[in-house]
Amino acid sequence: MLNVSGISKSFGSNIVLHNVSFVVSPGQRIGLLGPNGCGKTTLLRIVTGEEAPDAGSVQLSPPNATVGYLAQALEYGPGDTVGWVMREARGGLLSAQAELRWLEERMAHASQEELEPLLTAYGRAQAEFERLGGYDLSHRIDQILGGLGLDQVGQDTPVEILSGGQKTRLGLARLLLTDPQLLLLDEPTNHLDIQALEWLEGFLQRYKGAVIIVSHDRAFLDQTVSLILELDPATHTVTEYPGDYKVYAAAKERELDEQWRVYKDQQERIDRYQRAIRGLSDKAQRIEDTTVHYHWRKQAMKIARRAVTQRGRLERMLDSEDRVDKPQPTWQIKLAFDQVPASGKDVVMLQDVAMAYGDLALFDGVSLSLRQGERVVLVGPNGSGKTTLLRIIAGEIAPLAGTVKLGANVKLGAYSQEQEGLDDASTPLQEVWRCAACSETEARSFLHYFLFGGDDVFKRVGDLSYGERARLALAKLVASGCNLLLLDEPINHLDIPSRESLERALTEYTGTVLAVVHDRYFIRRFATRVWAMEGGVIRSYPTLDDVRRGPGSGHA
Repeated sequence: MLNVSGISKSFGSNIVLHNVSFVVSPGQRIGLLGPNGCGKTTLLRIVTGEEAPDAGSVQLSPPNATVGYLAQALEYGPGDTVGWVMREARGGLLSAQAELRWLEERMAHASQEELEPLLTAYGRAQAEFERLGGYDLSHRIDQILGGLGLDQVGQDTPVEILSGGQKTRLGLARLLLTDPQLLLLDEPTNHLDIQALEWLEGFLQRYKGAVIIVSHDRAFLDQTVSLILELDPATHTVTEYPGDYKVYAAAKERELDEQWRVYKDQQERIDRYQRAIRGLSDKAQRIEDTTVHYHWRKQAMKIARRAVTQRGRLERMLDSEDRVDKPQPTWQIKLAFDQVPASGKDVVMLQDVAMAYGDLALFDGVSLSLRQGERVVLVGPNGSGKTTLLRIIAGEIAPLAGTVKLGANVKLGAYSQEQEGLDDASTPLQEVWRCAACSETEARSFLHYFLFGGDDVFKRVGDLSYGERARLALAKLVASGCNLLLLDEPINHLDIPSRESLERALTEYTGTVLAVVHDRYFIRRFATRVWAMEGGVIRSYPTLDDVRRGPGSGHA
C-alpha cells in the first residue's frame, strides 16, 4: 500500500533522514519510534506530501489511496463548531445530503410531469447518500466523540472555547470519521485519559486500513502495532523490528548485551596488542641501552620490527569498519533526585474535601492521606477534577468544603502541565539559578543532564518546544530539593527513554509523590497506590488492575 524508498532530508547542515526505506502492507499497524526531534514528524509529512524529500520517493498503491494525517498542531476556522468539524470531514456526504434536500424542495412544488424525473434523480441521490454512510453518520459521530470523551461537549459548542486537549481529541475524532485507507497518527495519546486510550486501542484493532503511529505510550503500542520502525538519531536511518513494543524492547536489550560482549572482547584484544607492543618496545630499548654488541643490537632491531608489526595490526583493527564503539545510553535525560530532607510520616491529610464550579460538582467527601515515601498516581476521566485536587493540595485554590493539612517539615514542589512556573522571558540557566545557589559552570553541567547543552542554556524559555519546557520544569524540581512532589502530566511530552529515566529516578526518590499520569506502563512500574476519581468520589486502590475490578478492591 505504501512504498517509502531511499528518503533523505536535511535542513541546512542538519541531517534528519538518510536513505530511509520501508514498506507498509494493507491493514498493517506500525509504530514509529525515536527520540523527540529525530525526524519522525518530518517523515510523516513527507509521506503525506506536505514536505518534499531531498532524495527518494513515496509511492501509494493504488495511487489514489486516501491518507489521513493527525498532526501535533491542529488548526480550526473561526466560528467552527464541534458538529460542523465532524460533518465537514465527510465533505462528499454533505454534498449528497444537500442534493437530497434540494430535490425534496423541488418535488414539493413540482407538477405531475416534472415529478417523475425528479423521483429518479432522488433515487440516485439517496443511493449515493446511503453508499457514503449517510444514514449511519450521526451514530458514528456520537460513537467516536463518546469514545474520546467528548460526548459531554455539545456539538454546537464553538471549537475556540475548547481546551487544548479537547481540540486535539476533536482532530483525532474528525480523522477517524473520514475512514482513510492509510492512517498516520502523530502522538495521538498525549491528551487522552485511560478510558479514551482503551477505546482508541479497540478502534484501531478493528480498523481495516493501515496505520502508522508515533507514540511514546508503551502500553498503547503493545495493544495496537505489530511492527516497530526505529528512527536512529545518530545514523538517521530506520530499522525494522517485528512485533509489539515489548518484543522490540527485548530485542534492543539483546542487541545492547551483544554490543557490550563484542566491545569487551575487542577491548581485551586491544589490551593484548598494547601490552605486547609495550613489552617488545621496552625489551628492544633495554638491549639498545645495555650493549654495543652487533649480534644483540641486531636482535633488538628484529624485536622492534615485531613491535611495529603489532602496532600496524592494532591500527588496522582500530580503523576497521568492524570496530565496535562503546555502547552509549543515547537520547535520554539523566535524572537523579538528591537525598531530600525527611518529612513527618503523614505528608498530606485530606478531610471531607469537596469542590465544585457553579452547578458542576467535581468531588465530595474526599478523606485520604499520603504517607511519607508513597508514590501515588491519580487517575480519572479528563475533566473530573484531577488538576483541581492537586491545586487544592498545593494551596493555589481553596476547596468548597473540608480541610487540607500538610505534615511536619514538608517542602512542596509542583509540576504543572501548563508549566506556569516558567518565565518565558528568562533562560534555562536563569531558571535553575532561581532554585539553587550555584556557579554558572555548575548550573550548565546540571542542565546538561536534561539535554540543554552549549548555547541551549541561553535560549529564551518562550522559544523552547513543549518537550524542552517539560525537561526544564523537571530540572527545576530536581534542583529545588522538595520532599513532596505534585506532578500533573509530567511525561506527556517525554520520549520513551526519558519516561523510563523519570520512572527510575522517581522510584529511587526518598520523598513522597502524587502524580496525574495516564501512561499505564509508567503507573505499573512507579505507583505504590492508585487514587481513582469515580463519579465524584475518590477511591484508593493497591494497583491499576484493582481499579478495573471496581470499588470492592479499594476504599473511599
